[in-house]
Amino acid sequence: MIPIRDSRFSRDTPVVTWTLVGLNALIFLWDRSGDVWAGNQAFADLALHPSAVTNALMGKGDPTDIGQIFTAMFLHGNLAHLVGNLLFLFAFGPNVEAAFGSVKYSLFYLFWGVCAFGAQILVEPHSETPVLGASGAIGGVLGAYFLLFPANRVKIMIPPFVWWIFSVPAFALLGIWFLMQILWPQDGVATWAHAGGFTSGMATVLVLGGRTKILAGAQFEDDKEFDDD
Repeated sequence: MIPIRDSRFSRDTPVVTWTLVGLNALIFLWDRSGDVWAGNQAFADLALHPSAVTNALMGKGDPTDIGQIFTAMFLHGNLAHLVGNLLFLFAFGPNVEAAFGSVKYSLFYLFWGVCAFGAQILVEPHSETPVLGASGAIGGVLGAYFLLFPANRVKIMIPPFVWWIFSVPAFALLGIWFLMQILWPQDGVATWAHAGGFTSGMATVLVLGGRTKILAGAQFEDDKEFDDD
């Protein structure tokens, strides 16, 4: 399930979203010396190790290990992992950035990433399995979008049926995505990080007064070509 675009847009340039897309792609290439098919090399030790962070927080380990919470959200395991995350960020990030403003959005993105990894550590505090990826922070973007733009329609594609493109309400698509993290966890996927990011994104909207207050003054337009694609 690949999101392509949504039915409303802002004319504000999503500088932070594009920067995050470019930064994640650049770090991915740097980590592999340009070989997109290689495994983690230069930054493998910067992935999140829940047990190491737990020990650091309890004063039993290296305090610098806490920094893994931030570094891990810019690392990816393979090309499919990177592309999947960036497609969701590119589809949903611009409108969320326009709603919050670029400065707040950049801070919230990091906050959602911390909450996501915090949820994963809380569930598996002594796990030795490395956790990495932007999907927790992007989960926060999705959670915020879920409350801010529930009525928007999102055009999606389901591979391998690449010709099958259709639109669905955002609340249905993102609601199903969230439930899948909880009810159908996948091996090798940090589903609790996804869920933690999503709920922190929703909580941010609620704490700030809800969609009406956040969107007051924001300008969004209907995409007149949405139904013509």
